[in-house]
Amino acid sequence: MAIATAPNTRIVPIFSGGGTRLSAHIGIIKALQDMNIEFSTLVGVSGGSIVASLFAKGYSVEQMRELALNTDFKQFTAFSLFRLLREGGLSSGDVFQQWIDEQLEGATFSDMPMALNILATDVNGGGPVLFNRATTPDMKVSEAVRYSMSIPLIFSFKPFKEYLLVDGAILSEDALFEDWQGDGTPSVCFRLQSTMQKRRIIKKNVLQLPQYVGMLIRTFMTAMSREYVNARYWHNTVVVNTGEISAVDFSLTPEIKNTLFDLGYSTTREFLPKKYAGYIQKKWEKQRARGNGAKEHGALTTAERTIKR
Repeated sequence: MAIATAPNTRIVPIFSGGGTRLSAHIGIIKALQDMNIEFSTLVGVSGGSIVASLFAKGYSVEQMRELALNTDFKQFTAFSLFRLLREGGLSSGDVFQQWIDEQLEGATFSDMPMALNILATDVNGGGPVLFNRATTPDMKVSEAVRYSMSIPLIFSFKPFKEYLLVDGAILSEDALFEDWQGDGTPSVCFRLQSTMQKRRIIKKNVLQLPQYVGMLIRTFMTAMSREYVNARYWHNTVVVNTGEISAVDFSLTPEIKNTLFDLGYSTTREFLPKKYAGYIQKKWEKQRARGNGAKEHGALTTAERTIKR
């Protein structure tokens, strides 16, 4: 039975990365709705935490799409090279945090009508830091989104307790694929991937520090988005290729945002059924292998008892 028509098909969607390309994640949610995929738990990482938090708050796809189209991302780019040297990022991220807090109406995790999990990375210890209703019930969701959105070199790192937090997308896949609902509901990670932009050649003596930093950030984000998907999680990962649309392009036009929405929608409609079918097949094979292993173990045990007699 195709996943598009299967009743009561449930997943836990993980919206990973994306930066300013959040329209792609909105398109993904629209596809899930049209495919009758049910989910009551959300996981947001980096730019994906923006869409995850908005949807968990109760925003419809149409409302999120309208918000993305009407928001000028350049307002979040009060860049300062001095801040980069002092705080590790060109921007403090304060304007962004205030903006997302306004959209979420100051909601805390305990206020959210859906189960929301947001992940950030602790560069001090290298591990994941999880924010949700159980771990940080009274924390504003906007604060957690800001932590998870700390794109290296773009936004300043943020301290939280004993942690020094940066972009959650740096996390290894092992940190993402948890049994988030505790009932075996499969997790599906939606990752945005980009290719390197072709740019005009810049003469060495013309290259200035701001240009160099911008190129470095774009290269880093592109390389991170193209990171190898572990075979262990292949059937649980849908990769949306956004071409040369960068995660750190703060000048996206409405046309490009609509293109991103369409890419997220069409990729999910095309590949999720195949991925889910592969996941079910793999799960069945594991169960069968465990069953055969138990039978073999039982047979060996019986044989051993026979020999002892």
